[in-house]
Amino acid sequence: MPEMYPVHPIDYRYGTPEMKRIWSEESKIKRMIWVEVALLKALSKAGYFEMDFKEVKQKILKIKPEDVKAIEDEIKHDIMALVKAISNQLSEAEARWVHFGATSNDIIDTATATQLRDSTKILEIKIKKLSELLVEKAEEYKNVVCLGRTHGQAALPTTYGFRFALWASEITRHYIRLQQLKERLLVGQMSGAVGTQAAFGEKGLEIEAEVMRLLNLKPAIISSQIIPRDIYCEYIEFLTNLSTTLEKIATNLRVLQRAEVAELSEKFEKKQVGSSTMPHKRNPIDSENICGLARVVRGFAEPQHQSSILWEERDLTNSSAERITLVESTVLADHILTKTIKVISNLSLDEEAIKRNLEAQKGLNLSEAVMVAITERGAGRQEAHELLREAAMKSYQSGESFLEILKNDERIRKFLSEEELEEILKPENYLGTTDKKIDSVVKWMKSVFKIT
Repeated sequence: MPEMYPVHPIDYRYGTPEMKRIWSEESKIKRMIWVEVALLKALSKAGYFEMDFKEVKQKILKIKPEDVKAIEDEIKHDIMALVKAISNQLSEAEARWVHFGATSNDIIDTATATQLRDSTKILEIKIKKLSELLVEKAEEYKNVVCLGRTHGQAALPTTYGFRFALWASEITRHYIRLQQLKERLLVGQMSGAVGTQAAFGEKGLEIEAEVMRLLNLKPAIISSQIIPRDIYCEYIEFLTNLSTTLEKIATNLRVLQRAEVAELSEKFEKKQVGSSTMPHKRNPIDSENICGLARVVRGFAEPQHQSSILWEERDLTNSSAERITLVESTVLADHILTKTIKVISNLSLDEEAIKRNLEAQKGLNLSEAVMVAITERGAGRQEAHELLREAAMKSYQSGESFLEILKNDERIRKFLSEEELEEILKPENYLGTTDKKIDSVVKWMKSVFKIT
């Protein structure tokens, strides 16, 4: 074989060993072999011929991926190369029935379904792990009051527990989506050239069902020469949606790590280097990596949708694209999911910085609380809004604390005493139902994952 030169970063930089193992070329070939073996067993069970499955299995296990590739180099057809490699290991009577009644995509799509089956198991475990981590953080930081921000500007106070609970709810929904998706995704076929199972005659459904049973899959309800690609589109859409949530979390972690905010930080290893020229740097490289690769994952949605638009019973325009879209989207989504788990596991909060940023607002971010209080005391809501807007602008312009401005405004003092204003401007007194919302997320997440 020619010398290989790794080109794609997935070969040497991105991806977990467990996911890359599933989508490797060696794995793909072995899985296609097992689909052919399952077909032989199903044909034997249907009465086409007698087969000693144990003996056939031992013979076929001798096939190496490079044997198949060598034949493919000669005949220029991957599935016929597979068929020849299998047939070469069997007796003439056994080889007679290899690939009987099947078309190439019966083997390819069904083998892909086994890859998707094993991939979704890994994704499930990691999504559940991330959701649990986020819920743990929500409970741990339930009472850590912080500055909320909208449009990047100071808003009402919230808590870090509330933020983590919000992210946990989103990740948990992805888990639910994956459970629902699997019912449609994990299907194979043994349907022949245009999907009619004509070669199998009346035994077509029986043979197909047996092959899928052996492979722990379900038969597609109906298919042409290939499995309908809407299910692959849905799968990649799931990965893009998941990746978008991971990028959202990572983006916010990056924002909150900025030097002028510095409320939290990724773990920075003892010998880790942040910059080749600035020795002091502690860059959020894992969060940035998550953001960058999430954008790549989302890019696979369009070519996969295009791969659904095929002529009649099929053409071959989907094949080359799917060798990339399914593999890379899965490997990269798993990579950033794994990295997000690492980041959240090792995340540290600086509660002094959180408090400092909150207090730096000098009460301005609690203007709504004062507006609500004087409205409840008899002022019109619009009138109250204008009073507080004027007071806030005066505080911005003069640099004087919001409390002092309010204490010296007779229109506001008509409704509230100095002591009442002081209490209203305490962030911990204006958190609404944050605790109840966090508790509801924890309870819901435990019910989804059946945690007692």
